Amino acid sequence: MRGGRACALGGRGAELLGGAGAGSGRPWGGRRPGRGGPGSGGGRRAAARPGDGAGGERYCLAATETEQENMNTNKELSPDSAAYRCSACHGDETWGDGPPIRGRAKSRSLSASPASGSTKEFRRTRSLHGPCPVTTFGPKACVLQNPQTIMHIQDPASQRLTWNKPPKSVLVIKKIRDARLLQPFKELCAYLVQGNNMVVYVEKKALEDPAIASDESFGPVKKKCCTFREDYDDISNQIDFIICLGGDGTLLYASSLFQGSVPPVMAFHLGSLGFLTPFNFESFESQVAQVIEGNAAVVLRSRLKVRVVKALRGEAAAVHNGLRENGLPAPGLDTDTGKQAVQYQVLNEVVIDRGPSSYLSNVDVYLDGHLITTVQGDGVIVSTPTGSTAYAAAAGASMVHPNVPAIMVTPICPHSLSFRPIVVPAGVELQITLSPEARNTAWVSFDGRKRQEIRHGDSISITTSCYPLPSICVRDAVSDWFESLAQCLHWNVRKKQAHFPEEEEEPGEAQG
Repeated sequence: MRGGRACALGGRGAELLGGAGAGSGRPWGGRRPGRGGPGSGGGRRAAARPGDGAGGERYCLAATETEQENMNTNKELSPDSAAYRCSACHGDETWGDGPPIRGRAKSRSLSASPASGSTKEFRRTRSLHGPCPVTTFGPKACVLQNPQTIMHIQDPASQRLTWNKPPKSVLVIKKIRDARLLQPFKELCAYLVQGNNMVVYVEKKALEDPAIASDESFGPVKKKCCTFREDYDDISNQIDFIICLGGDGTLLYASSLFQGSVPPVMAFHLGSLGFLTPFNFESFESQVAQVIEGNAAVVLRSRLKVRVVKALRGEAAAVHNGLRENGLPAPGLDTDTGKQAVQYQVLNEVVIDRGPSSYLSNVDVYLDGHLITTVQGDGVIVSTPTGSTAYAAAAGASMVHPNVPAIMVTPICPHSLSFRPIVVPAGVELQITLSPEARNTAWVSFDGRKRQEIRHGDSISITTSCYPLPSICVRDAVSDWFESLAQCLHWNVRKKQAHFPEEEEEPGEAQG
């Protein structure tokens, strides 16, 4: 994944990192002779070589020290034994000495180490993706090997951010029309511009706020800031990382600005909910400095690639040979089918609903070209694991950790007692169209934006995008997620059940 002058080490580079998830068609932990792994200098040296990655210059995912130890252990194995050894099957989660600790960690830091004051050290040696499955069944059966289907997946527990070159430009996104964020916004911009000599990009309407425009003390910083306008200026190749000030909406907005590769995102909780914004602003200087120095935990939040194909109607149909009346090419026009296609990158969910109509929505859902069901109800939600804690959760879907590769399909108030939410593999392609029997049109929105009408002959194709959003963690991907569940959604909060009172023994029974 590459944001501006940045990349995440993937493909061959991910293989060079070794460790859990450095897949080569073998169980995680093995390596091919002559292809990276421990013999090529370990994960960190490989991460410093942009030529081994996806072609970027700024950042990549580095292997942890625990991964390095696993690689050194696997190095001692013979090629045959390394090919059949799985760190998730044979490795155990090792613990240091000390009594067990119950409850949530109260302190939050950027490192993946335990909370300060903890007497128990946890070292993960199992992959979060689970064990590599054995592909031999009984004495004679096995799975047909197909090298073209090999997938390189890095263990999410080992995903840490590092920079190939120091970041120079940062995009600061502030929640609009919120007076509480004016002072934090000024302090952050002054720190980045004057303290770190960075190029700061901000939205033009953010600097046009009267409270900022009239502040003379902020004038020198304001003059050095670069501005942009949404849908007019393309800044996707100029940003090294992003800082969000506000709620979850600021992260969704940042995602919409980058329809390709997304730079790393650091989100501060200054909004109402803050499920996706784990950082507190009180100590922003030390936290930002630590991210700039590199080696922060990161979670790759998968996005949906959505393609909307519409038949040309009305004025839009006045297109001849792909050209408008003024001679300019029609945007997104497919000359073969005569339809207009638009593509979106979605972080949370795609919502298809009945809109203002009083009738039920009636849409067909196809999976890889096969009709799987017809949704009759208020609509349907197609969401990422990140979006499973948003609208989908309100509609009854399960909450899924963002590292799980999946797509959730959740009906909205279905007129059926048996229509339960489902989870499908991340690699499938869903297609949604209006049923021929539908009495009315449907409406679609993408992360709550770009709402538009869907009519007969239109289609919506959805699959997992290859451009995730790298979200920087306070501690690590697992701890941050459960912390957000507890703090934001009050997950499983209940008064504890009282234990049975101990019965007092009678004097005669005690003597007996």
